[in-house]
Formats: sequence, structure tokens, C-alpha cells
Amino acid sequence: MGLLSLKALSPKLSNQMKQYLVITGNYWAFTLTDGALRMLVVLYFHQLGYSPLNIALLFLFYEIFGVITNLIGGWLGAQLGLNKTMNIGLALQIIALSMLAVPAEMLTIFYVMAAQALSGIAKDLNKMSAKSAIKLLVPKGNEGKLYQWVAVLTGSKNTLKGIGFFLGGLLLTLLGFKGAILLMASLLAIVWVFSLFTLKEELGKAKNKPKFTDILSKSASINILSAARLFLFGARDVWFVVALPVFLAVNFNWDHWWVGGFMASWVIGYGIVQSLAPLITGNNASNNTGKNSNKKLRTTPTGRTAFLWASYLTLIPAAIALALHFDFYIQTSLIVGLLIFGGVFAINSSLHSYLIVSYASSDCVSLDVGFYYMANAMGRLIGTLLSGWVYQEYGLESCLWISTLFLALTALISTKLPLLNFSK
Repeated sequence: MGLLSLKALSPKLSNQMKQYLVITGNYWAFTLTDGALRMLVVLYFHQLGYSPLNIALLFLFYEIFGVITNLIGGWLGAQLGLNKTMNIGLALQIIALSMLAVPAEMLTIFYVMAAQALSGIAKDLNKMSAKSAIKLLVPKGNEGKLYQWVAVLTGSKNTLKGIGFFLGGLLLTLLGFKGAILLMASLLAIVWVFSLFTLKEELGKAKNKPKFTDILSKSASINILSAARLFLFGARDVWFVVALPVFLAVNFNWDHWWVGGFMASWVIGYGIVQSLAPLITGNNASNNTGKNSNKKLRTTPTGRTAFLWASYLTLIPAAIALALHFDFYIQTSLIVGLLIFGGVFAINSSLHSYLIVSYASSDCVSLDVGFYYMANAMGRLIGTLLSGWVYQEYGLESCLWISTLFLALTALISTKLPLLNFSK
């Protein structure tokens, strides 16, 4: 069915566009399983009596190997082509899921960490492939279109990840842990076979093969943006990954269905806002001088835009922490605050995603994107570990204050981003 649909589109779409659509479809399918797996692991092992810190440790290798994969995955993409990195990622996720479809007594911490390590490698190979491909799709100089396409890709991915959270909670309730794992592995295997027959070898291959030593970025703007990204995602995951789901289950007595459904709704809304980021941040600016006074001047985000939105975001976890400290309508404050945080965080994430693709070199784009997402994975790793440890020792309020500190650092670092207008 998919092959027939792709052939039917052939007269209307370029080969490059068709390849990008296949990669995006693979990315979406992978994202569903990734989101569902994360929620399954958090809820199932909490049900088995694991402490918040031990649950966080289950994701330790996932995040560590995500850092490593992003660092070298961009180099592999430039050397081999994005088709191979995408297909390797899909295959590794199928293996990771299959490893978890074993009797419960075999699911030791180290064993689950090993399976999560494969899943982390798989996830970041897929992300790097999809994000790099978009740079090849949009003509040079069309920065407004680039911003729109990045926002749509990033937003749709997170919307599907939210649906994955929902599916994780639902499948755990309906099929149990093993049944849910087997179903996801089977469906992803179908996507992988389709991908093997449709992705072309030349997509994303660098004309001038980069050396392995080129994996470390030499661009000041990419280095600064990567540092800002590290603290941005550390600020989210320090309270979102482990602390929040466990807090909802323990303090509000929510069951798996409610926790999974709420987290899913949050991420879906987050993804929708990301897709709309070009409209929210103001992609058009009026030009009121001279003979062009009745025209619109096309503008795109700059470093100052990233600084302003990071500054706005800093206030939100601080406000939620104060509400918890003073016992001010805790459930309402947490839920409303989380929704506001999700919307503003989505704008920040979308701005960063556009800036990295814009800053990246057209040849060897995967190298720059891979380095940037290495910093992203490092932030997630730090946030995940802190989420389990700080919540277990000091509670959710402390997680929120650390989030506030990380966001303040994000804003401070963003002041060093170049103030460039790419529409010129």
C-alpha cells in the first residue's frame, strides 16, 4: 500500500522530496514506539516497586549512548548516507524491544539498561537522519521556508511522541508489559522492511568525506547553541522524566491510564505549539520606511529571539515551585503551570531546531546536527539522573528550582548567539 501510494505521487514530487517523506514516515513510526516504551518502563517498574532513582538509572545507558551516537552518528551519516543510518536505527529499536519481551524475573536493572542503550542509539540515529535531511530539501537562502519545515517536522514528531505516551499507558493496561512490547516490535519490523526497499543510498552523503576528527564542531555559533540546548533540555527532564509521573501517581493517586493520558496530552499540545512557532514568534515584520512602507519584510529568528524566549521560560518553573512551597492549590498550580511551561518550552525548542539547521553547513550537515543533538542528549542525561535522585531525596520542588537555574543559564548563554538576519 505504501509503495503504491509513493508511486502514485511520483509525477508530482521530486525524488528528493519522496525520500524525505519516507524518512519522515520512518521517524514518526519510530517516535510512537519510543514514547510508548518510555511510559511503559516508567509505569511498569514503578508498579514493581522500583524507587524513583532506580527508574532513572534504567534510562542511564539510553541517554549516555544517545550522547555517543549523536557525536559519531553525524559522521556516519556523511560517510554512508542517511538511508543506512535510518535503517540501522530501526533495526536496533526492534532488537531493543525484543530484548524486553522476556519473563519478568529476567528484567534486572542492568539487563533493562542494556536494552535501553540500544534504544538510545536507535533513537538518535533516526533523529539525526530526519533533521539532517530537511537541510537538503529546502533551497539555499529560503530561511522562512526552512523555519516552517523544521517547525512542522519537530512539532509533528513530538505530537506523535505524546500519542506514544498515551499508547504506553493504554497498552500496559490492556496487554501487559510483554504483550505491548511484542506488538510494537512487530509493527516496527513492517516499517523497517518497507524502508529497506524505498530509501536510496545517495541521500545525505557528503561530497567531501569528512575525517573522524571533524565530529567536534569548529563553529562558534553551533558550539554556543549546543551549550544552550544542553541546559534547556536538562531543565525540562530534571522534573518531567521521572519526578512528575511518580508525583502524579503517588500524590494525586492517578492510575496508569490517567498518568499516561495526561503526559500524552501535554506532549501532543507541546508538539502542536512547536508546529505553530513561526506564527507565534512573528515571522513577518512591518517595514515602515520609504517607498517600501506598505510591504512586509520577511524575518527569521536570531540569537536575540532565543534569549527572550528562554528568559520567559525561566519564570515558569520558579512560579510552580513557589506554589508547591506555600501549598497554594497544588494540583491546579502544577497542572496549569505545566501546560504553560509546555507551550513556552515548545517555542524555545522550535527556535533552537531552526537555528541549528540554519547554522549547519550544507555539505556534511549531519556532522553539525549530530554535534548539536549530542549536547541535547547530554542535557537529557543530566536531567534524567537528577530527576530520579533529587526527587527521591528532596522532592519535586527542588527539581523545579534546578530547572529554573538551568533555564537562567540557557538564557545567559543565548546572549552570545549571533544576531544574524538570514533573509538578507
